[in-house]
Parts: sequence; C-alpha cells; structure tokens
Amino acid sequence: MSRALGVLAVGALLGAASGAQAGGGAVATEHRLAAAAGAEMLRVGGTVVDAAVAAAAAVCVVHASSCGLGGGGFALVHRADGQDVALDYREEAPAAAKAELFFKDGRPEEALARSGGLAVGVPGEARGLATLHHRFGRLPLARVLEPAIRLAADGFPLAEAPHLRREIERSQDLLRADAGLRAVFLGPDGASPPADFRIRQPDLASSLERLGRRGARALTHGSVAAAIADAVHARGGVLTAADLARYRPVWRRPLAGTFRGHRVVTFPPPGSGGVLLEMLGILAHDDLAALGAGSPTLLHLLAGAMAQGFADRARWYGDPAFAPVSLATLLAPPRLGRLRAGLSAVRVVEPRAELAPEHGTAHVSVVDAAGNAAAITTTINTAFGAGILVPGTGIVLNNEMDDFALAPGVPNAFGLVGSAANALAPRKRPQSSMSPTVVFSRRRPVLVVGGSGGPTIISGILQVVLGVVAFGQPLEAAVVAPRIHDQALPPVLAVEAGVAPQARGVLERLGHRVIEMPAIGSVAATGLAPGGQPTAAGDPRKDGGAAVVR
Repeated sequence: MSRALGVLAVGALLGAASGAQAGGGAVATEHRLAAAAGAEMLRVGGTVVDAAVAAAAAVCVVHASSCGLGGGGFALVHRADGQDVALDYREEAPAAAKAELFFKDGRPEEALARSGGLAVGVPGEARGLATLHHRFGRLPLARVLEPAIRLAADGFPLAEAPHLRREIERSQDLLRADAGLRAVFLGPDGASPPADFRIRQPDLASSLERLGRRGARALTHGSVAAAIADAVHARGGVLTAADLARYRPVWRRPLAGTFRGHRVVTFPPPGSGGVLLEMLGILAHDDLAALGAGSPTLLHLLAGAMAQGFADRARWYGDPAFAPVSLATLLAPPRLGRLRAGLSAVRVVEPRAELAPEHGTAHVSVVDAAGNAAAITTTINTAFGAGILVPGTGIVLNNEMDDFALAPGVPNAFGLVGSAANALAPRKRPQSSMSPTVVFSRRRPVLVVGGSGGPTIISGILQVVLGVVAFGQPLEAAVVAPRIHDQALPPVLAVEAGVAPQARGVLERLGHRVIEMPAIGSVAATGLAPGGQPTAAGDPRKDGGAAVVR
C-alpha cells in the first residue's frame, strides 16, 4: 500500500457535519479524537489498515458504551492492486451455550440474552484487530494502539463525548449493578456524572498495552482470559477460558454487485451486505433522481425495498457454517425484478411494537490517495453490552447472544425476529446488521462506508450510497440528509425530523404507520472525489469526526 505523506489536518464537526477534504488520506469515524488517531498513523507512514485499527481502538475508548475488546466486528479491505478481503471476527456462542438456558417455565426469557453472564458471546476483537494488522499493517501494533492507550490512561472530558454521556444517562441502572462500570462511568456516589467529569480507564490502557506488546494471546490466554471467564461465571454465564483460547477470526470472500455503473463490494453473511445489495437491486432500474430526494414517492418505494430486504434477512441469514445463505438465488436479477414489480402502491400495516433507539456499535472508514481502503465496524451490541466490566482489565463484555433467534417470533432488542437460520448453537456466530462497504467508479473507491445503530446500519448505508451514486451528492451532504427506516417487523416506518411533514402525510395516506426517531443510524464515510482528492464525513448524529492527511 502507498505511503501517505505530509501535514495532518483534522476537521471535526464543521457546520452541520464533520466533513473534510485533503490530498493524501482520509479517516471518518464517530469521534474527532478517534479520527485524529487514524490520521496520526497515516501521517507517520502507516497503511490504511494501521489507520483503521488505530481509529477503531480509539473510538472504543471514547464510545466505550458501543464497542471494545469485549466485543467483535467485521473488516473489509481493498488494496489498490484490486484485491478485496473480508475478516469476520464476530463474537460466537460459547461451546456450552444452549437455547434451553434462555428459557424459564418453557418460555424464552429475553432478558437473559440482554444482560448478565449468559448474554456474553466469545469476544473476537483482540484476535481480529491483531490478525488484520498482521496481514496489512506496516507500523508495529504497539505504535498503532498508542493513541487509544493515551486516551484510556489520561482520560477525556465527558463533556466532549455527548454520545457517551447520553448512553450513561440511559443506562444508569445497568451501570450501578456492576462495580467496575459504576466506578468508571458514574460519579463517586453512583449518581449521574457531574459536568466536569473525566472518563479515565487505566485498566483498559493496560489491556491495550498487553495487546500491542504481546499480541492477542495476552488477552485470550492466561490471567486476562481467566478473569473474563470468572466474571462471566459470577454472573451466571457459561463462557470459559477454553472458549477464548479456541476462538479464531474467519477470512471470507466479499460480496460484489453493481448499481448504476458502480461496483459495490460489501460484507457477506453473517453480515448484511447481501441485504444491502438486494435493496439496491430492487431499486436499480428506477429513475430515483427524477422522483426527487425526499419525495413521498421515493420514500414509499425505498421503504418497500427495505422491508423486503429485511424480510429476507430474517428468513435466510445466519452463520454460513451452520446455514448456508443462497445469495445467488436471493440476488438473482429476475427475482429482484419480480420483487420490484410486486411493490404495492398502498401498504396497509397493523402496528405491533415500537422501534428501539440506536445504542451500540461504531464504524471507521479510511481511504488513501492511491486507492487503498479499509472499513471496520466493531460492536458490543447494545449500550454497555451485558453490563459486565471484567475486574482489573477495563474490558466491557458484549451481549451478542441477543442477536440469535432464541425462538420463532421472539424479537431481539432491536425488534428483529429471526428464523431457524439464526437459531442459537454452540460456537455459532449470530447474524449481524454490520455491513462495511466500498463503492467503486472505474476502479476508484468513491465511497468507503459503514455505520452503527443495529438494523438502521443497513438503511443508513443504503441511503448514503443512493445519495452519492443516484443523486450525485457530495459525501457530507449524503451523510447528513434525512433518513427513513423500515425493517418489516415491527410494521412501522421510522423517519427523522428532517423528513418534510407533507411527505409524512402522503406516506400515512399510503398506509404506513409513521413514527419519528431522533436518529436513524450513524454513518462514517470516506472516498476519492472526482479529482482524486480523499474526502471524509463523520455523522453529527453521533459525535462524528473526520480527519485528512496532506
């Protein structure tokens, strides 16, 4: 990969969003400090993967409610020589996990998959980042993790991390129930942190130092692995040190499709890149620009494509090692054409539930002027995961078991209902909405994109792709544009405040039950502009930051 040279320029929250333009490389993520960490690696000669790993580690310090060493993720890498690779380091079910553990009196107890020891999947983050860096990094891993270590050790003012503050306010009961979380994220009396509160995570800094110096084994074997297993067992879980030692990331072949003359490369199952390609395929032959961005006709069509994609996701998607996904059938052009023809002009719905707001996950997008790109999405699932901080390590554990289908018809924390394809099984990985994606025009990566926000990840990425490709919007405009979300179940159409009241009225008359959500996903995007200049846009919906290197 090419070396990015020159002077660092950081742009954070410029106007409505954090947009930036420069000539050597660009990083977009969910906080300016994390974007700066990635840019620091480009400035000192690191690869796009060095930058992405640095930014991902840093964002999981500043947005500790969203991701970290106790979780897992997906990485998509494009090399300028044309190679595309995908690394799956998603959490998996412990070897002793069984569906019946989540039942009481013959009925599924959803709360057991959302907090406490049984909710914890085997973390893959440490092995994933180390594996990715080993193959594509240039700088020593210890150097790449330095910015995150500094942030964890020295701390940062909570006032500079509005998203984390909101999640602390929303999660106070969960935080008070765990001594480690309470000590780090709440005030001395267990109350909401004061205005001048500083988040310090010295134990997490030590864990990151171990990872940098000694590699993933420092966290998957020995005393740290024993501490993780003990913390899970103390809260009723079944994860063991053997589960941690056995875990391995999986290299997967990325999915590829086309949309409006652009090549779209995205993440395969258990990710949801196939769902994204299905939605784009349904919309492929409509003149979306003529309908007009934000028009009720476009939004109605878009909602129909989303609902169909999510319905197929619920029926067919899961861990391909357990339930192969027939992507050739799902994405066959004749089928997509039939689905488009079958979209109704009037969609009548019967409401069942509300949608949950976005809680966890974070994304990093990186590009350089040579055309190399990296996209990392990382998560512990919902805010503060299972509500367990492993003593002495600073590691917050995931609650990824909630992403399995515990039983037919039982929704998870995001209202998603799964099928047998996503049923829980030992050492199985649950389906995920994470969909890191790269869009190309004549082999140039014009959009490197991904997001956070549970199922709204997919709809957020979809609408940014449409903004850039179908409507010709600049990157920043595509990221900040108002969004909608329809995941089929619950049968509601979520809209952001920026969707015009007139459009909402038309959508309601067409049969949609329209509800307003404060934010639909958070998207971080970079790309090469027509002149070859790297550009970046962070999302103001979640503290977004962008940084560039000249």
